[in-house]
Amino acid sequence: QVQLVESGGGLVQPGGSLRLSCAASGITFSIYHMGWYRQAPGEQREWVATISNSGSTNYADSVKGRFTISRDNAKNTVYLQINSLKPEDTAVYYCNARHIIVSRPDYWGQGTQVTVSS
Repeated sequence: QVQLVESGGGLVQPGGSLRLSCAASGITFSIYHMGWYRQAPGEQREWVATISNSGSTNYADSVKGRFTISRDNAKNTVYLQINSLKPEDTAVYYCNARHIIVSRPDYWGQGTQVTVSS
């Protein structure tokens, strides 16, 4: 049974930081590209960042320079360090696991809420 469990969300003031974690089980973590997405109220889910199985990273323009994605294959965990938070970063953040073979199914976590407000 595949599980992706996000944690680390919360309420933070503008300019603050958070580190989100996503612990994976039931998959061979090292052969999955891992990504973070977010969905704000009333909006579609949007891609935030991806780290490939080999460690290459890509970011949405809206978060470049403020967010850092990383992974620890020994812990089957992917992280998202979020700095200089803005109110528009408020969203539910979801973890995604995408197999290196694109025809294989991908998996989603249940999400963790990030709220940026003073």
